[in-house]
Amino acid sequence: MAKTKIAFFCRSCGAESPKWMGQCPSCREWNTLIEEKVVKTKNERLDNKTDWRSVNDSPPGGNSGGGPVGKGPRPIQLERVVAGDVNRLESPDRELNRVLGGGIVPGSIVLFGGQPGIGKSTLLLQLALRLGRKVLYVSGEESEQQIKMRADRLGGDKTQCYLLTETNTNKLLQHAAEVKPELLIIDSIQTLASPHVDSMAGTVSQVRECAAELQRFAKESGIPTFIIGHITKEGSIAGPKLLEHIVDAVLQFEGDRNYTYRILRTLKNRFGSTDELGIYQMEATGLREVSNPSELLLSERDEDLSGSAVCATLEGMRPMLIEVQGLVSTAVYGNPQRTATGFDLKRLNMLLAVVEKRAGLPLGNQDVFLNIAGGLKVDDPAIDMPIIAALLSSAMDVTISPEIAFAGEVGLSGEIRAVTRIEQRIQEADRLGFKSIYVSKYNTKGLDPDRYGIRIITLATVRELYEALFA
Repeated sequence: MAKTKIAFFCRSCGAESPKWMGQCPSCREWNTLIEEKVVKTKNERLDNKTDWRSVNDSPPGGNSGGGPVGKGPRPIQLERVVAGDVNRLESPDRELNRVLGGGIVPGSIVLFGGQPGIGKSTLLLQLALRLGRKVLYVSGEESEQQIKMRADRLGGDKTQCYLLTETNTNKLLQHAAEVKPELLIIDSIQTLASPHVDSMAGTVSQVRECAAELQRFAKESGIPTFIIGHITKEGSIAGPKLLEHIVDAVLQFEGDRNYTYRILRTLKNRFGSTDELGIYQMEATGLREVSNPSELLLSERDEDLSGSAVCATLEGMRPMLIEVQGLVSTAVYGNPQRTATGFDLKRLNMLLAVVEKRAGLPLGNQDVFLNIAGGLKVDDPAIDMPIIAALLSSAMDVTISPEIAFAGEVGLSGEIRAVTRIEQRIQEADRLGFKSIYVSKYNTKGLDPDRYGIRIITLATVRELYEALFA
């Protein structure tokens, strides 16, 4: 006979508490405990009482025994384990292959997160239509007609894509076992409900139980599973943190809905690097892969305008060139404004103080506006030098040559510090036809300038940058 009890679960970490408390005792978050009903059967309560004394072998230092262990995994020496090659399933989406580390691993579980309307469902439906293999697309949010309308807009092979509108995990997995797809897509985990848990869909216990059932199914059947997850208003994936620990990879789909660019980042990947990212452009027919983002982001530059500089930056492991725009004007109301789009405002204030102190350019009574073109958000330290160059160009109303790129971090004493993977940045600027690039002189160790067709100019301080560009 089933026994029902009331328990409280933390939305942040999934910890269970017998009573409500304002602060979670596990993760120390406030007001995250929610009440849920937990149903336990008699067999489950007996299983919880089973301990190590029931195994056949005696515990260390003891002679007590029990029943046989039975068939199952046995301990094995690591050196005796044979590591075989994983036959990844390559998708037609090269950006997704790059992010996953070379393709889809059989039996893996991949969690997709992102803001509402950013394109998560579009990306996975597009993958299902273009994969060329049997795919089961399970939706608990949209009807079959709605999915069909989007599929007609995206185009692709619809004969290999099977639709299922179901939220019960038992029925869902039964259909998946019958269809035997080569890829299973769940949209979304917050809409599923397991009959083994007496609570509403989307609660902490339901998300945890449904994820565990999908994990068992994927590992036993070898069918890779993609799961879409909602995010909270703080930007983290909704549900317990255990959800991110269960899956093999966590991908974050980012972008501003006012712009067409989308970035697919890797937050966790058991089968590849977490430094890779994919770039897409949203169009009427779906998401288009952007193989060369540098040319796309620099296509709207005007050669005759001041306040613009090009940064050789890195997004993950991927080098790209982006445009930094700065505007310096006289403050009208006596209180200067500081505005930054796509860059940390506190970091901008620090760079302005360095320019005023080390370069001798008074900016205390000036309005300063900074924008990273394309709606990108950049936290690469190498963007410090191009930001200062763009602000100096705007303040002096002198145009910087569009054939110059910059890459360097700026310290508080005005020194230009070295940045990581400078060779990749130089190669990208050289490939796109730039004539010269300004870098830190501390980046020249082990660097052979004769390997590149671009002129490499080394600087040590912000004052040298000012003299090299405008003296």
